[in-house]
Parts: sequence; structure tokens; C-alpha cells
Amino acid sequence: MHALDARAKLAACLALSVVAAVAQRPEAPWVVLAVGLVLTASSRPPLRLFFARLAGVNVFVCFLWLVLPVTAPGDPWRSVWGLVITHQGVELAGLITLKTNAIFLCVLSLVATTPAPALAQAMAALRVPDKFAFLFLFAYRYLHVIAEEYGRMATAAKLRGFVPATNWHTYRSKAAMVAMVLVKSFDRSQRVYQAMVLRGFTGTFPSLDGLSAGRRDAAFGIGVALALGLALGLELWWRGHGV
Repeated sequence: MHALDARAKLAACLALSVVAAVAQRPEAPWVVLAVGLVLTASSRPPLRLFFARLAGVNVFVCFLWLVLPVTAPGDPWRSVWGLVITHQGVELAGLITLKTNAIFLCVLSLVATTPAPALAQAMAALRVPDKFAFLFLFAYRYLHVIAEEYGRMATAAKLRGFVPATNWHTYRSKAAMVAMVLVKSFDRSQRVYQAMVLRGFTGTFPSLDGLSAGRRDAAFGIGVALALGLALGLELWWRGHGV
């Protein structure tokens, strides 16, 4: 998985995610989920990191389970504490859960296993606007710099006796810290841009590592295409039969 061509992985991730997202029945997302599980197992992510990210994604899904079953209109299923749970609400929450985890597995196995420079190259090769690719690459490179800047400001505030709490003083202090981080980030971006122009930047990043596809990438593309065909076939079949 790590050695596959970045263009093939990015295109496969987009195609699988779109099919899972627009499906109205659970059959297609189940197919995408199965593909995502196979790809994730092939990529061999650290188990602790995998389960931590999986839990982080499903925390938001849990809020949907608290709201959708009692707010979505439909046929009553049962009543809990005076709240009527509908069949349609439960089915909708289950479908969203299935879609979310299917897309998460595809992104984790295909995008997270691709280095950021290779991913930016793949975006350019797939005709993604250059500005978007540059924005992605610079955001990836400088997010840790911004995080370190905020960490230094938080440490300085702590050394001056600042103790976070749920009061207006904390809110104002946090807002001021975030504002200072944004101002410093803007100043840094200006210096980086000037340094790039002085070094002859013309709008493109020359790369010594070119993208190349081989038989392994062709086999991967065929497998993904078959899975997409199966998912789309199931979705269209169920829609055509009005089930």
C-alpha cells in the first residue's frame, strides 16, 4: 500500500468515498467498508493509532445516535423516557455510521499512507487547481510550526500564573493567544513568500521523485474498479426495484 502510485491511491480514495457518500441504501457502503478493511489491513497501521483515530471519528457519530432516532419523522418503534424512537431515524443513523467508517478506512489506508509531497504531485497530475495543491502542501508543512508557536505562548502564560477556567478572563486570554498566533502566522507567510521569490519560485515545485505506475498499480486499479462496479450495481439495482 505504501509503495503504490499516489495518483492511483488518491483517485481510488475519491471514487470510493463519493460512492459511499451518495448511496441511499446500505449495500454500497458495505462494499466500500469491506474494501476499506482490506486496504487498511494491507497498509498495517499501528493499532494504537488506528483505534485512537477510529474512536475520534465515531465520537461525533455517537451524537447523531442521540439525536436522529428521536427527531427523524417516521414509524414509531419504541418509546424511551417519553421520547419516540422511529424506525427511519435508527436506519438513518445506522446508514451515516456505516458511511462514515467506510470513508474513514479508505482515507486512512490510501491518503494517510502517502507522503504529503507525493500527494500534492498527485493532485497536480489529476488536474486539481495548483493553488489548492500549494495550499495543502504549505498547510501540512507549517501546521506544526503554528502549533509550536501556540505552545510557547501557552507556556509563557502558564509561567505568569495563568490558570484556565470557565470564566471570561480565560476566554479573553485564549482569544488573544489565538489572535497573536494568526498575526504571527501572517507575518511568517510573508517572509516565506519573499524568500521563495528571491530563490526563483515561478509557481511550480520541481521534484526529483517522479510519479510512475507499474503492474502493481494496474492490478490495484482493476480491483478498485471491480469493487466500485459492484457497489454501483447494487445501489442501482435496489433503486430500480424500489426497495
